Amino acid sequence: MKIPFSKPYLTGKEAHYLYQAVLSGMISGNGMFTKRCHEFFEESYHFKKCLLTTSCTDALEMAAILIDIKPGDEVIMPSYTFVSTANAFVLRGAKIVFADSGPDNPNMDADQIESLITPKTKAIIPVHYAGIACNMDKIMELARKHSLYVIEDAAQAIDSFYTDRPLGSIGHLSAFSFHETKNVISGEGGMLVINDEQFIRRAEIVWEKGTNRAEFFRGEVNKYGWMDIGSSFLPSDIIAAFLYAQLEHLDEIQKKRKMLWNAYYENLKPLETAGHISLPRIPDYATNNAHMFYVLFKNLEARTSVIEHLKKNEIYAVFHYLSLHKSPFYEKKHDGRILSNSDHYTDCLLRLPMYYELTVDQIGFIAKEIKDCLQ
Repeated sequence: MKIPFSKPYLTGKEAHYLYQAVLSGMISGNGMFTKRCHEFFEESYHFKKCLLTTSCTDALEMAAILIDIKPGDEVIMPSYTFVSTANAFVLRGAKIVFADSGPDNPNMDADQIESLITPKTKAIIPVHYAGIACNMDKIMELARKHSLYVIEDAAQAIDSFYTDRPLGSIGHLSAFSFHETKNVISGEGGMLVINDEQFIRRAEIVWEKGTNRAEFFRGEVNKYGWMDIGSSFLPSDIIAAFLYAQLEHLDEIQKKRKMLWNAYYENLKPLETAGHISLPRIPDYATNNAHMFYVLFKNLEARTSVIEHLKKNEIYAVFHYLSLHKSPFYEKKHDGRILSNSDHYTDCLLRLPMYYELTVDQIGFIAKEIKDCLQ
């Protein structure tokens, strides 16, 4: 019984919509399905403006351009995150100031942020790890107090909420991912959400290679030209067509993933009670979008032993981020602070298989094998 870590789910409409996109005669960016995806998110989650991108990385890079990051600016973000979160700002010359994770979950510790703010700080980048919200009230309060921008890295946070507010709708800007490991997918793909109206017009220009081409095609100007810096951030309408087929089934996908997440929790709870592992903690202000299920072991040795045991039984579980403040690229640029919680998640967190076609019986088997290895 081979159980992969992840497996793309097809709703059945993808090929049909791809065919429709090709027949439309326009498969470059900003076509019929791109507009449908934008409308879906703007109507479902009340995002002010959405722009599909070729990746979440591109969305973050657009955000860095929009807030005018310059050499010498400082940006605060968690060390326990994917390299794209940092790269988007490093590319424009920013210094990254890494915050430690909290003791209860891998999100950045909001209580630490203010001590990291200097006159050079320009933005805070909260990363909603596993789709679980950071403490956004505290972060937005700090941003207002110190006149900072907030860009939500919501790569994993589709259909997840902070109290009653959708993640991605709170910061000035936010970035989502539709990579094949996410809840809804387009293979590669992402989206920039613009919640601050001051950025809307420029975002379209940056998105369209620095031109006002989008305004031209809407008939708002009689010609278009080079207006600003930018790049080809928009995806083909073929990618958007695939994504739209997924979005039509979002509720169904979410219902199944949450059921699987709960099955993991119930099957593994006895191991937590016995002191062998820790299970995810979800704050009262956060919802769970079942993006992933992870467990925490006491140390690196225990996690390594379980990974090897599961692999022998054809179950493929994987660890996650390596703390960026200890990365070969940034270690010498880091200010030397010890980020012990981030390092703990680096050494002890294990992600278990999670995908739509996973079954409750398979989850029971995975839990049994973990138990057999630890006891």
